[in-house]
Amino acid sequence: MSKYQENIVGSKNKLKRFKENDTFSNVIQPTREEITENKFPYKGKWNSNFFKNDAPIILELGCGKGEYTVALAKKFPNKNFIGIDIKGARFWRGAKTAVEDEMKNVAFIRSQIELIEGMFAENEVSEIWITFPDPQIKYKRTKHRMTNESFLASYKKVLKNEGTVHLKTDSEFMHGYTLGLLHGAGHEVLYANHDVYKNEGSPADVTEIQTFYESQYLEVNKPITYIHFKIK
Repeated sequence: MSKYQENIVGSKNKLKRFKENDTFSNVIQPTREEITENKFPYKGKWNSNFFKNDAPIILELGCGKGEYTVALAKKFPNKNFIGIDIKGARFWRGAKTAVEDEMKNVAFIRSQIELIEGMFAENEVSEIWITFPDPQIKYKRTKHRMTNESFLASYKKVLKNEGTVHLKTDSEFMHGYTLGLLHGAGHEVLYANHDVYKNEGSPADVTEIQTFYESQYLEVNKPITYIHFKIK
């Protein structure tokens, strides 16, 4: 198959997934205006209006295919999990799995991460997972780095007082950058590890759940790093 043919097939698959996402009750696709103009219906009402329970809410930001969101939801059925990503064709897989498995504690939002304060009220979220984000190594891309000061300030607003953030990445740069920022700003680092699969004592949530790409990294012995922290 030529590159052109591959692109045609890929485009058709994306369109098919977008259409299927529209039929999933666990997928929310708000407009930017809904979020920025305070018209998003679930802000501050996720427990009462969507999940219809009082269980803790955990987010996965930049959730990709939604593998981690779904795996965590299966591991912790008494908690609610929401994956957020702007690319709906990616999280289609996670959303479809959750629908097929009749999982009631999973949702996905198609939106930009920087709009998080428009999707959740203050103190509404218990935990945030950031799994394998783009490290945005170039200096001019710092504003897109998902653990920069601006993002941390937004996370702090939606997190409960005792809420925490998990960062799992294959990027030593991202790991080091985040640790340095956290220590420099006086945030509380609860746990940090440069190679979670080669060091004893790593949390089970980190080592027992793997994304597709993570398994590929491990096949070539690429270290997976992890930080668990609280924003002060």
